[in-house]
Amino acid sequence: MKKIVLWMIACTTLLTGSLRAQSMAGDWQGTLKAGKDLRIVVKIVNDDKTVWKATMYSIDQTPQPFPGSSVKVDGSTIKFDVLTLGATYNGKLGSDGNTLNGTYTQAGKDFPLNFARATKETAWVIPEPPAKLPPMAKDAKPAFEVATIKLSKPEQMGKGFGIRGRRVQTINTSIMDLIEFAYKVQVKQVLNAPAWADTQKYDISGEPDVEGQPTYDQLKIMIQALLADRFKLTFHRDKKELSVFALTVGKTGSKLKVSDESSATGHTLNFHPGAQGGLVFTARDASMHELGEAMEQTMLDRPMSDQTGLTAKYDFDITFMPDDSMMGGIASKLPPPPAGAEIPPSLFTAFQDQLGLKLEPSKAPVEVLVVDHVEKPSED
Repeated sequence: MKKIVLWMIACTTLLTGSLRAQSMAGDWQGTLKAGKDLRIVVKIVNDDKTVWKATMYSIDQTPQPFPGSSVKVDGSTIKFDVLTLGATYNGKLGSDGNTLNGTYTQAGKDFPLNFARATKETAWVIPEPPAKLPPMAKDAKPAFEVATIKLSKPEQMGKGFGIRGRRVQTINTSIMDLIEFAYKVQVKQVLNAPAWADTQKYDISGEPDVEGQPTYDQLKIMIQALLADRFKLTFHRDKKELSVFALTVGKTGSKLKVSDESSATGHTLNFHPGAQGGLVFTARDASMHELGEAMEQTMLDRPMSDQTGLTAKYDFDITFMPDDSMMGGIASKLPPPPAGAEIPPSLFTAFQDQLGLKLEPSKAPVEVLVVDHVEKPSED
């Protein structure tokens, strides 16, 4: 059975509907059988008496809560989407008010997931989040102390780069992805690379050889060192005029939410299938420059130039339907939208409607990287 991977990102789910507070409020716990048993806890509250809120935990994997959205309540039936997982839960409250039986759906596969109301005696302990690590010295130039490189599973969709404490990882990334990320370039800015550098995908994980939590820029330095050490990459730089997309703020202003510095969520940029169809890009503690990098390296056929003037870090999700040219034709591999669901908008429409940002075509001289040599790494 395909293993369900639960990403470690924090958020709160909103529930709206007619269920009475006394019947739903509380902690609910159940076991998800998806390759291995995963204990799931959902906390449901109705503090303001008008909006239900639920927080989901996978306590065998992480103390962090999981994000959700589009939650609906209809009588004794509840349904909510766990946005960052591309998952949906649909369940029905038992007549005694102490059971919630239903189905967890992810990547087009259904798994039974039945909850029981937790009591003081039966409640599972949710682990405390780890203490926030001190940041790495700003002038540090870390490398991987030990890096594990493995071939990605052929069925793996999407890709991502992440930092969790001192643990850094990439998921389903090619050498081209690593070059683009590490050197802040788009695919058209990388010349003379072999064809396999864009098709062979790897999962990479490890910790830095310098104390403290690395920043995303320090992660790029780590990837640069890894490319030179394990992939034997050498290159030289040149200039070339290319078509670009200018990223600007729309007429109605930005809709972005500034990140909460006290949050334990961590820095995250990842793509995943949407519970209501299409693809979701989730960003936490992300700058506009990093948004541009993520899009130009995965979705766009040209570099992106940030002209927003927005300098803070932001938390946001954007749901869209990629076209056939994006991310290696991923659109054809995505699960179909549920019956009755609207097809998500295009990337350009989603940027404007959901983020208040605009992508406009332009031209500019751009730096390019010309690959002189690169090798396939040995697996660990």
